[in-house]
Amino acid sequence: MGLIVQKFGGTSVGSAERIVNAAKRVEEEKQKGNQVVVVVSAMGKTTDQLVSLASEITSRPSKREMDMLLATGEQITISLLAMALQEKGYDAVSYTGWQAGIQTEAVHGNARIKNIDTEKIKSDLEEDKIVVVAGFQGSDSGNEITTLGRGGSDTTAVALAAALKADKCDIYTDVTGVFTTDPRYIKGARKLAGISYDEMLELANLGAGVLHPRAVEFAKNYQVPLEVRSSMDKENGTVIEEEPKMEENLIVRGIAFEDQVTRVTVTGMPNGMTSLSTIFTTLAKNELNVDIIIQSLTDEETSSLSFTVKTHDLEDTLNVLKKHKDELRYGSLESENGLSKVSIVGSGMVSNPGVAADMFEVMASEGIQVKMVSTSEIKVSTVISQKHMVRAVEALHEAFELSKERAAIS
Repeated sequence: MGLIVQKFGGTSVGSAERIVNAAKRVEEEKQKGNQVVVVVSAMGKTTDQLVSLASEITSRPSKREMDMLLATGEQITISLLAMALQEKGYDAVSYTGWQAGIQTEAVHGNARIKNIDTEKIKSDLEEDKIVVVAGFQGSDSGNEITTLGRGGSDTTAVALAAALKADKCDIYTDVTGVFTTDPRYIKGARKLAGISYDEMLELANLGAGVLHPRAVEFAKNYQVPLEVRSSMDKENGTVIEEEPKMEENLIVRGIAFEDQVTRVTVTGMPNGMTSLSTIFTTLAKNELNVDIIIQSLTDEETSSLSFTVKTHDLEDTLNVLKKHKDELRYGSLESENGLSKVSIVGSGMVSNPGVAADMFEVMASEGIQVKMVSTSEIKVSTVISQKHMVRAVEALHEAFELSKERAAIS
């Protein structure tokens, strides 16, 4: 007998019919003799509807009250799924995040899990109960309800799997697994049988929306095997683990891309590390995330700095820099909208030099100008015009032969 944690996303529990379907998936694991803990998101667009409802009351709701409001979405789902399982004759019990012992830091809207008291869940499992837990939520040391931010239900599921030392964590979603790139844009996108934690973490951070980066990081740190699979189809999904079965000759595993990228250029900065640290410390204190960074010396005394931000953060970024201009001592600010980021990811890059050059050659052959570049051991990211994004991904997908089925090697 094993212990399986299953997570069902909002689409997978978006109606009464889909909740009953999710209950069937839980039943299948139970019939195999496994203990089962289920984590669920709010139904469909429930969270969006609650946010919209709050906006009708106030344009500036407090973060505490938003957590109180949003946490109700998952509470609906857990009770309905528990009912569906009870209807099938199983002893099921539902818990909110705080009832399940999920303890977080005292931050509203984007809290991190600090600890999970598993005593209650373990006791229920020993009594052969199916435990249904609300994702996305917990409570702090002062018993205040907190939420975990975007992707919080994924994080809840993986954290519970780690705390319970589960044999596996299955992430059920509306796609059949992790693809070489987004199949909604690229017809030749192919589902991967397996991918490493590091590769999945890069893809998640670079815009692939299948899993949240925090959940992948949890899985890697605690060595929790994950499988991303469809809640509607019974085919195998994509296994995410430390050393998956590698696909022969697959140097690049996947391509991630995102639009709404803006480049900010700060000119006339005094040379020296102090200027750099001051700028990025100032932005960080204002909760503004910076991505790709390039610095170039203008002359012996001054330099310019370019970095990318999400387009929706541009106004706040410029306002912060302008507000602190005397302290930062720069000359002027420039910005360029309408950009996108296209990245190739693959652990095979470590032992195969020249992959970046191949990527740039593909871009050049398509007449696509590369404006910025960022690299790590297993990824190369480029910033290009947003209008060329899909064409670039198509060309790279073809050049690295990602559509081809390949034999797995141990």
